[in-house]
Order: sequence, then structure tokens, then C-alpha cells
Amino acid sequence: MILEADVCIVGAGPGGALLGYLLAKNNLSTIVLEQHETYDKEFRGEHLNAEGEEVLRAFGLYEKVEEEGLLLMDRVEYWQRGEVLKTVWPAAGEKHVGIHVPQRNLLSVLFRESERFSNHQLMMGTKVTEIMLNENGSVTGIKAKKGDQPITIKSSVVIGADGRFSTVRKLAQIPFSTVNHGYDLLWAKIPSPLGWEPTIRQALVDDHQFALFTQAGGFVQIGWNIEEGSFPRLKKQSFVPFINQVTATFPELTTSVNQHIQSWNDFILLKVHSCKCETWVMDGLAIMGDAAHTMSPTGAFGINAALVDAKVLSEVLVEALVHGDASAEQLKKYELHRRTWVEAQQKQQLIREANFKEAFVVPVLS
Repeated sequence: MILEADVCIVGAGPGGALLGYLLAKNNLSTIVLEQHETYDKEFRGEHLNAEGEEVLRAFGLYEKVEEEGLLLMDRVEYWQRGEVLKTVWPAAGEKHVGIHVPQRNLLSVLFRESERFSNHQLMMGTKVTEIMLNENGSVTGIKAKKGDQPITIKSSVVIGADGRFSTVRKLAQIPFSTVNHGYDLLWAKIPSPLGWEPTIRQALVDDHQFALFTQAGGFVQIGWNIEEGSFPRLKKQSFVPFINQVTATFPELTTSVNQHIQSWNDFILLKVHSCKCETWVMDGLAIMGDAAHTMSPTGAFGINAALVDAKVLSEVLVEALVHGDASAEQLKKYELHRRTWVEAQQKQQLIREANFKEAFVVPVLS
């Protein structure tokens, strides 16, 4: 099968899906590839901040996602010995301290809106295998497989929106450096107890950061920082002492935790790192989101950074293709616009992680 499009996007997460919608809306033929067969799966980075919310509102998408289901966070709480030590409320003029948006809800809106355009095509269960280059070294498309069927897509630009272990980045041989943050993260999700309010709660458990994120649909997501590389050792130890620390810190969760987290196997491990790429663009190609700048979970910047990337990159691509110029020089406008902000956030994440314990030293009333 041979297809053609102005832009081929590899990866249909929030960033790639939004970019596909924006390009199709601007009359560019767009093909979006996703290696998974469905987007109805578990995600972990699902909290919008002001930047992500602003992007969705700018394109009239926020209200549609709101209809699908989201949840505004009332406050952030810091807990110690079963009591609230510190509370952070919304800033003046704001209604929340963050928004939980199930990614399946966000993606369903983006795909549904994209379907209105005949120049947009979504191909699930399709994995990129090769980047095509011309004699000058410019990217001219990709080769992929949908099951056993080989597919060739010729395009003016290829976009890598395929996450922290980006295949596009690897195939394009874009150099990058990785920063380890000294911890890994265990995730779990449990039903919220009756009366649980929409909050983000932070605590120290075994001297490590422990966070509870209230989720739409009546759930609480648990995020527990552990020492980097320690999970194999932890799994050999009894699960009971840890879980007792959790329920001692948040007694309201005792029933739900005991029913739904009964062994180490009920956690999902995320090996935490951030990355910095030497470049985000080359002739006929750009990478975005985690493919270009993997973030740590701190501050929930990842999904928001990807959405802003999509907005900026869409504007650059429209200009590039109107003038028939998909050179690295033209695409670099996107990178120059975004790189300074992204790298500042990555540095801020490291600072926040290093100073997290200071929030529990002296009680602060607010």
C-alpha cells in the first residue's frame, strides 16, 4: 500500500492527535499512525495545568472534553502523621490547581473532531519501521507495517510524536542525552472512598515522596517514589510494612487499598528520566513532546508541554508547506520557540525534586 500526505505523524497521544487535528483544520492532508490497536488504555500523566487548558480553550476543544468528563482539583495538600500540614489553594482569579483529564476522553474528542475532515486519516495498529530519505538526506516519508501489511507513506514532513522511547528519533539518529533523577515511580489506581474530595495530596512515606491524585470517575491514583533501581529488591521484601505506612498516613484509604493493592504486582513501574535532544528537527522531520524532551512526572508538565508543542508546530508547518519549504531551517522556528521554556521546566523539576522534603519541615498555614 502506498499513501501520500502533506504530513505524517507517528504517535497518536495527546500531542500527536492535537497536531493532526490542527493540520487537517488548516487544509493540510494528514496521516496519523499509532502502534497500539486502541487508545482505550491506562495512562498516567493526565493532569492539565494552565498552559494545557489554554491550548484546548483556544481551539474550542476544552468544552467538548468537559462534556466527556474531567475533574477540577480544589487544592494541594501536604500531609504528615495523618494531618494536613500545608494547603495550597488556587491563585487569585483561578478556579482550580489542576485538572484531571482521562486521556481516553481527550483523545476521543480529538479523533472525533478530526474525523470531520476528509484530509485526516488515523491508522491504528500501525508501526513505523523505516524513514525514507532522498539523495540529499531529506526525509521524504516513512515505511510502516499494519499487521503483516507493508505500508509506504510519502510526505513532505514526518513528525515523531511517539513518546520517550521514540522510534522516529532512533531511526533519524538524532543524538540525545539522558538525565536520571535518582528515583523510579510506582503507580497504582484504586476506587476513591466515599466523600473523597478532588485534591492532590502529598506526603512522605519511608522518606520518599508519596502522592495521591484524585481522578475523574471516582478513582485515586497513587504515585510512590522509590530509590532508582530498587524495585527488584523491594519485591523480595514483605509488602505489608509499606502498605501499613500508606494506610497510617491516609486512614480513609484503608479499605480501598487493602482490597485493590494486595502485592507488589498491583503497581506499575515507571523508570524516571528526562532527556535533551541535540536537535528537534532535520530536513523534512520534526520531533515533539516526550520524543524531543522527555520530562519527569514532577509538576505534570509532560502532557501540557506536548499540547503546546502541537500548537506551535502546527503554525510553523502551515507556514512551511504554504511556501513549499520543509527544511530544517524553517522547522527550527518551532524548536527555537519552545526549547528555552522546556529546558527551564526540566531544570525546575530537578530543583523541586531536590527540595521536596522542605515542605514538611515547618508547618505553614495558608
